[in-house]
Amino acid sequence: MASEHYFTAADAVAPPVGKMVDRFLGWRLPEDFAPDAGVSFAAPQHPFGWPTGTNLFHAGQAKEMFEHAIGNPEAPQALGLLTFCVLVLRNGFTVTGESACASPENFDAEIGRKIARQNAVQKIWPLMGYELKQRLHEQA
Repeated sequence: MASEHYFTAADAVAPPVGKMVDRFLGWRLPEDFAPDAGVSFAAPQHPFGWPTGTNLFHAGQAKEMFEHAIGNPEAPQALGLLTFCVLVLRNGFTVTGESACASPENFDAEIGRKIARQNAVQKIWPLMGYELKQRLHEQA
């Protein structure tokens, strides 16, 4: 496998805004960045190195901006109990697995990821069987 990714259905409906804000504020500003639409910003002039994020607002305001942009949807609680695993195979093909928990009291994110991954791996075996059968057919 090339990589594996996990998320809940709630993450898909209502993305975790905190992570989006952190990524945004950590974004390296482009070379032609010009604060306040003025003179271009040159790295040697900045005392702390090349800037990241924005000079327009602080993290709390960035959070408000993202919530406004995505509409700050609320996901039903049940969607937080449905965990997905996406496995990216070395050839770029993807397989998915899922795990659903019956009650919020029993939900364990680690167990959900483990079961979702197991279910995704189970989907690889038929693909490998088909590939083997095709190779044997071509050799005959």
